[in-house]
Amino acid sequence: QVQLVESGGGLVQAGGSLRLSCAASGRTASSYVIGWFRQAPGKEREFVAAISWSGGTTYYADSVKGRFTISTYNAKATVYLQMNSLKPEDTAVYSCAAKRGTVRTIGGYDYWGQGTQVTVSS
Repeated sequence: QVQLVESGGGLVQAGGSLRLSCAASGRTASSYVIGWFRQAPGKEREFVAAISWSGGTTYYADSVKGRFTISTYNAKATVYLQMNSLKPEDTAVYSCAAKRGTVRTIGGYDYWGQGTQVTVSS
């Protein structure tokens, strides 16, 4: 079992930045992949970014490429999502998830956090 807890959400103006954190505990392993997803009201959940625990491989949705950066801090078993140049359309509940598998496969996540709200005002 892997437990995931997100933090760092909030309200920010368009063009601003936020950094989300995903703290992992339990039976984490170097073979795990951590992904970030988001879901806006009335919309389906959308993939945002993913990273291998080693940090060597990352993968981004086209909608966030160049604005968001995913990274790991293994000493604290934490994955970060640095979000810059935020837009109102980035408003959503952001959740992190974990799986054993490949970074570039969007599906297959077994463990999920509860999510953190990000609101970007225009």
